[in-house]
Amino acid sequence: MKSKYLLLLLLIAIISSCQQNTNSNNNLQQKVDSLQKVLQQYTDDAALTQQRLQRFDTLDFDFYSHQQWDSLSVSHAQDIVVTYPDGSQTKGLPDHIKQLEPLFTFAPDTKIKEHPVRFGSGDWTCVIGVMTGTFSKPMPVGDGKTIAPTGKSFHLSMCTVGHWEHGKMKEEMLFWDNASMMKQIGLGK
Repeated sequence: MKSKYLLLLLLIAIISSCQQNTNSNNNLQQKVDSLQKVLQQYTDDAALTQQRLQRFDTLDFDFYSHQQWDSLSVSHAQDIVVTYPDGSQTKGLPDHIKQLEPLFTFAPDTKIKEHPVRFGSGDWTCVIGVMTGTFSKPMPVGDGKTIAPTGKSFHLSMCTVGHWEHGKMKEEMLFWDNASMMKQIGLGK
């Protein structure tokens, strides 16, 4: 009789253990599912950031460097707001292009060929580029006046911070040292 009770207790313990194991397995599976969901979101976000950074490379290396202004609509929203190093802003892609063109008037070989630093998070990207060019043509300064070319080159680090929406930049902030550029091309002290 005693052995029947022991056997019954042992059977109850085994069944109880199996039920706890099942609950534990269910909890573990829920945690695994949750982590897989988080990992998938992270992977999707990383892929989107890489896509935007690749678009940025094309923007600077191809469109900007070769003055393919019509192609800027691939990466820029039509109503983009751009802030420049001096704090001024343009609103809309046509005005942004007008602001870019003058540099190529006096330094037609201006290029961005490398992005040594590039990263992003969420809807934001940040790229440091190296901009080079030569002051080889007259620089318009207004009222029909120009400054004669010095033939001197510039080599600047610049930074672009982009805020993306629906696959295009909605806002762009540009940073570079204008005083350094003027000094390098022989116009600053």
